[in-house]
This record gives sequence, structure tokens and C-alpha cells, in this order.
Amino acid sequence: MRSATHADLVSLTETISLAFHDDPTWSWAFPDPIRRQDQYRVFWGFMIGGALRYPWVLMTDGCEAASVWIPPGGAEIAEQDEARIEPLLEQLVGSRAGDVLQLLDRFEGAHPREEPHYYLSLLGTHPAHAGRGLGMALLAENLARIDRERMPTYLESSNPGNNHRYERLGFQTIGKFYPPAGNTPVTTMWRNAH
Repeated sequence: MRSATHADLVSLTETISLAFHDDPTWSWAFPDPIRRQDQYRVFWGFMIGGALRYPWVLMTDGCEAASVWIPPGGAEIAEQDEARIEPLLEQLVGSRAGDVLQLLDRFEGAHPREEPHYYLSLLGTHPAHAGRGLGMALLAENLARIDRERMPTYLESSNPGNNHRYERLGFQTIGKFYPPAGNTPVTTMWRNAH
């Protein structure tokens, strides 16, 4: 595992975009499977690029798996970049931008704020390396590093099929929400400090 740099942005974006191709929440947000990878490259590139201002974008050496963490007191989207989200979504999904903005608001509204914590914004494994446990191994290494700081962690699981994997690492469900008119829940999960 190593910390990513801006030089890794293209590889990071590719890994996350491909990993999330069939994700039930994000494929709802970007429903056209033909355009989705191009849209993801722009959207996830924006999100990951902003997170690189912290030393908590972590990856395996060849970017087979990647995780994007926001440290305690940090913000997923820098204040100066917030105004770019709406026009970016209008460019990517047109008339669906309002629904996707509502989804992002639901992510924000569900996020606990009472206790400082590390926030796992994204975790993905490149499909060419899926099924080998690399993503969960990376996450376990991340958590060991965070545990040395005695800090709790929070994530949203946008694919219910992954919930049991997070539970095995000590995360517990604390809530859920749905995309507007969507029927697959996003599960919010918390892991106490160890």
C-alpha cells in the first residue's frame, strides 16, 4: 500500500470507474451503460482529484485496488470546488442532474457529524484483479493504520452485496437511504475506534 499522488490520478480514476460500472447506486445516477465510463472518468476524476489534497488516497502498487479517505475535519469536496458540482452534473447527465444532486444531498445528510472520524469515500478493485481479495486487504491495511490513531471510521455501502465484507472488518449498519425513486438502499456503516 502507498499514498497516491496527482501522478496517479488517471490510474486511480480508471480503477474506481471500472469497479463501479455495475454499482446499483451509481449506475442509477449514470444510467446509460454505453456513456457511463466516460461520465465516470469525469465525475470520479473530479472527486478523486479533490481528495488528493489529503495523504489518504491509498492504493496498491499497481493501482489494482484503491481507497479514498477523507481525514477527520476534512471535506470530501473543497469549498472552492462545490460550485462546480451542479454544472458538471448538468454536462454529464443533463435533465437528470437534479436527481443526482438530490442523491448527493442524501449522502451528505446521512453522514454523522457528532464525532471526528475517517470517512471512506471510495473503495474499488480494478475488474482485471477482482476476486482476489485485494480491495478488502487494502481496506484492512487502511483500518490498521487508522486504528493506530484510535479513530472511528464511516462509510456508505452503495452496493448491498458488499455489506457483509464491511461487517467482517468491524463495521455496523447505522442507517440507510435511497436514491430518488430508486429501490436499492445505500447503507451507512460505522466502525468504532479500535
